[in-house]
Amino acid sequence: MAAPVLRWGCRGRRWALACVDGGSCYRRGPPTGSTCDRIRGQSSVAQQPLHTAQKPRKGEHKWAAVVGLEIHAQISSNSKLFSGSQVRFSAPPNSLVSFFDASLPGTLPVLNRRCVEAAVMTGLALNCHINKKSLFDRKHYFYADLPAGYQITQQRLPIAVNGSLTYGISAGKERGQVIPKTVRVKQIQLEQDSGKSLHDDLRSQTLIDLNRAGVGLLEVVLEPDLSCGEEAATAVRELQLILQALGTSQANMAEGQLRVDANISVHHPGQPLGVRTEVKNLNSIRFLAKAIDYEIQRQISELENGGEILNETRSFHEKLGCTVSMRDKEAKQDYRLLLTAKYQYISGGWGYFKFI
Repeated sequence: MAAPVLRWGCRGRRWALACVDGGSCYRRGPPTGSTCDRIRGQSSVAQQPLHTAQKPRKGEHKWAAVVGLEIHAQISSNSKLFSGSQVRFSAPPNSLVSFFDASLPGTLPVLNRRCVEAAVMTGLALNCHINKKSLFDRKHYFYADLPAGYQITQQRLPIAVNGSLTYGISAGKERGQVIPKTVRVKQIQLEQDSGKSLHDDLRSQTLIDLNRAGVGLLEVVLEPDLSCGEEAATAVRELQLILQALGTSQANMAEGQLRVDANISVHHPGQPLGVRTEVKNLNSIRFLAKAIDYEIQRQISELENGGEILNETRSFHEKLGCTVSMRDKEAKQDYRLLLTAKYQYISGGWGYFKFI
């Protein structure tokens, strides 16, 4: 039976509701289709071809790619997650910073009810199980724009778990058929955003803006059910539309309200998964597709030439169209996760928020 899905008509037009039949993402014919049809190609979302993907390499059909996403969406709220400071884009530097945001001694957090409601609404929209009791943890690491030396997040018992996100992939000879697909949602958690580092290369100094420090974020963690840049970009676009429809986030990527981290690995089908790399802070759907496609190609080329893949964090260079290494993750960092607070859903309201 035909299933209703959102379908993109063409550039500059809106999404339309269309009923399409099920089918396969793979098709026959020359390799001119999507990246899902061939592991090493350019996504239609990316639009521009990668210079490293001109010719298919020998043995490419023997590789399978695995992609998982961590999506950070800024919650639409007038104040921050644990303080009363305003949330406003492009405000003068350090003009929206409370004592708690600056981590001055003696300050205590107060949970923003609006942020909790937004997380619950998003969890319900993504078919998640809502935990009636959730925990906040302190994730310790040092960085200049994190004045407390730790981030308040939800690691062990997040607000929502075990959901799903359905999206549509274009297929067929003229890409007129939309194939519905589903990616599992591992969890949705609330956490603080960090400040912003402004690097001045001319003066060899870094300036810190704490306006963003403490802003409430929804982190949506997707299971590694994706296999190419086009699938990842389409799934993120679908989530962006859901957040905007709910009003839980404006999800404006140009203003940094939606950022994506992609975990990517390749392996031979039937064998254990390969070593994964993480591409951080992708703030464009087109760049997300290009970064994933490039990283898949880079890992395959490295392995076919006898090299090895390092467990590292990489960033996407927008002008060069490639990923570059930032830091390695071989030595696992000890975040010293500590229980910060707990809250419980009681009789239709948030009964208590007790700090330990």
